[in-house]
Amino acid sequence: MRVLVAGASGAIGRPLIPLLLRAGHEVTGTTRREERAAALRAAGAETIVCDLLDPAQARDAVASAHPEVVIDELTSLPQNFDVRRSDIYDANDRIRSEGTAALLAAAVEHGVRRYVIQSIAFLYAPEGDWVKDEDARAWTDAPAPFGRSVNVLAENERKVTGTEGIEGVVLRYGFFYGPGTYYAPGGSIAEQVRARRFPLVGGGAGVSSYVHIADAAAATVAAVERGAPGVYNVVDDEPAPAREWLPAYAAALGAKRPFPLPAWIARFLAGAYVVAAATTLRGAANAKAKRELGWAPRVPSWREGFKRYLDGDPPSE
Repeated sequence: MRVLVAGASGAIGRPLIPLLLRAGHEVTGTTRREERAAALRAAGAETIVCDLLDPAQARDAVASAHPEVVIDELTSLPQNFDVRRSDIYDANDRIRSEGTAALLAAAVEHGVRRYVIQSIAFLYAPEGDWVKDEDARAWTDAPAPFGRSVNVLAENERKVTGTEGIEGVVLRYGFFYGPGTYYAPGGSIAEQVRARRFPLVGGGAGVSSYVHIADAAAATVAAVERGAPGVYNVVDDEPAPAREWLPAYAAALGAKRPFPLPAWIARFLAGAYVVAAATTLRGAANAKAKRELGWAPRVPSWREGFKRYLDGDPPSE
């Protein structure tokens, strides 16, 4: 199939492009920077340098690639992930709101059959069970600045799955780790953990779901080829509270154990969202993706992944 990957030079785009090509698809990738286009061409993809915040450029990109499937991996996150910044998600929210709107409109206009879009598996409201399936309520009333981001994602999910004439597939990825991510040995979160600036807040009851970046890319290829329209959690098999995964992650980096920090101090230093995430965040279940996409993570648990694959990919099947 002809596939257009928007945001092809991002963290997931880099491993995704070779997998799509290996599966026999004709791939075109978009990027905003000419210097990143060379790497996409070297990987074997056709490349379009454009700004998808501009609806005209979005239309031209889709018209040029003439895809059967669009994969929307549009993000714009800072290299330094500092949760104390109130503007940390501003650029990301904008590209996900305005960029996706322009790309989806262009896809509909040019007869794209299937639209696969990135979302997150850590958007579930902190209520009820600690591990959520895809029907659980989104945390649209989360503290700022995360609440706005969840609302942007929820609106994108609604538009993509509710647009007539197109098969909308939403992939709610867990927290990425592996090469090119914040959790890689040279990444921003790794640096914070080494410097002991990523404490265990309020006992660390909040649950996270992780997925190796290579497994996320494989699930995306599966969503291109099969699965009913709808929403899928793309996570590993072991949601875990911070009190389990954070010390294990520090150990994998060779860092000292994160120190405990009372919630009231964390609220003063970093804000309400950090405390809420550390103490009440919900994990996600992957049963639907396994069943309907025919996908399973090659790294079923972050426990193995943190030890062996923080800076590399798991062996191919």
